Amino acid sequence: MSVVTDSPVHSSSSDDFAAYINAALDASSPEALSDKDVENQDEFESVSRIKRRKFESIKETEGSTLEGTVKDNLAVAETSVEVDACTHPGSFGNMCIRCGQKLDGESGVTFGYIHKGLRLHDAEISRLRNTDIKNLLHHKKLYLILDLDHTLLNSTHLGHLSSEELHLLNQTDSLEDVSKGSIFKLEFMHMMTKLRPFVRTFLKEASEMFEMYIYTMGDRPYALEMAKLLDPQGEYFNAKIISRDDGTQKHQKGLDVVLGQESAVLILDDTEHAWMKHKDNLIVMERYHFFASSCRQFGFNCKSLAELKNDENENEGALTKILEVLKQVHSTFFDGLQEDLVGRDVRQVLKSVRKDVLSGCVIVFSRIIHSALPTLQKMARQMGATCLAELDPSVTHVVGTDAGTEKSRWAVKENKFLVHPRWIEAANYFWQKQPEENFALKKKHY
Repeated sequence: MSVVTDSPVHSSSSDDFAAYINAALDASSPEALSDKDVENQDEFESVSRIKRRKFESIKETEGSTLEGTVKDNLAVAETSVEVDACTHPGSFGNMCIRCGQKLDGESGVTFGYIHKGLRLHDAEISRLRNTDIKNLLHHKKLYLILDLDHTLLNSTHLGHLSSEELHLLNQTDSLEDVSKGSIFKLEFMHMMTKLRPFVRTFLKEASEMFEMYIYTMGDRPYALEMAKLLDPQGEYFNAKIISRDDGTQKHQKGLDVVLGQESAVLILDDTEHAWMKHKDNLIVMERYHFFASSCRQFGFNCKSLAELKNDENENEGALTKILEVLKQVHSTFFDGLQEDLVGRDVRQVLKSVRKDVLSGCVIVFSRIIHSALPTLQKMARQMGATCLAELDPSVTHVVGTDAGTEKSRWAVKENKFLVHPRWIEAANYFWQKQPEENFALKKKHY
């Protein structure tokens, strides 16, 4: 398959490119190229000679009657039409991926996770995205970018296990058949990894609605090992595994290295500030803290799930709840007229679904730390709530940390809900209004 042909219906652009590049490198004769890659026999021979010279891994065509300078000049003449016509959609090393011509300088975006040394120019990236989105929408799929740590799993160095977690060393699952396990000791990496409850069901069901990528701030060797644990059969991700080594900005993740239209991409990640340019695509995940080192990393002075010999409830955990959100967004996106799909934007659908969470709630805040108030107000408004500065009869909830304030006492007197800020945070994580009684603010007794 040529890089400049449309992506196949049943594969993503990144998988298409990986297959193409590998095929190009493995080619050992002109017959290795398909007839579709060249328009006529002269161009066929020309492109074949260029690739043989540039990769230096393919023998020169035997039996040529051209000698010396005549041979060289003819070779140049034969290639001129192809080279002049080529728009150089990208490069492999310093060569055009289409015609094999040596290119000066570097331009475009590096897609090293697809193949080392591969760069694509903006026009080709746009073309691939436009083609791929049509294929994907035809099969009623969108794109889903998945973070690893604290979203799908939790890892720790073996040396960082607390004394109350050492029992795990004798309870790890076999690496021979990882599909049946959830906690693994990776001796060669000096690490232990715990998969989040429900993750295998989540991936299976999500794969029916989305073309999925892994995107982690971890390094590439770590990303590949985690992908083996999550996807041992290679059913979900294939070449679509992006690490910090593949990004274009330090300490940031970006969709510029994803071959998917932004208007069709959803992101699951526990770290909002990693996606500064793509917050409208983002679903912020509740962090999974299985190990004590993870709790300490985020400043929690509490026992880890491992120390408590406990875990998230598979039926009520974060991945279970978010899968329902994904199903709702997917269903809403594909409702209605099919011919209008390309013009739709999943970010608008996501915003609409979010606004339903606290729709109808009218909130007044009481004695909230000044620095935390803007974040809580923004969160509540994004979920459809109305935030007021003063009390009036329309108020449904008073959110505070002290049951003794005037506003809190008013809520009790007027039979309004008096809840802790965690009520808003929980609704934000689970995309669902939470039972107020679970977050009721009680008066302290001394």
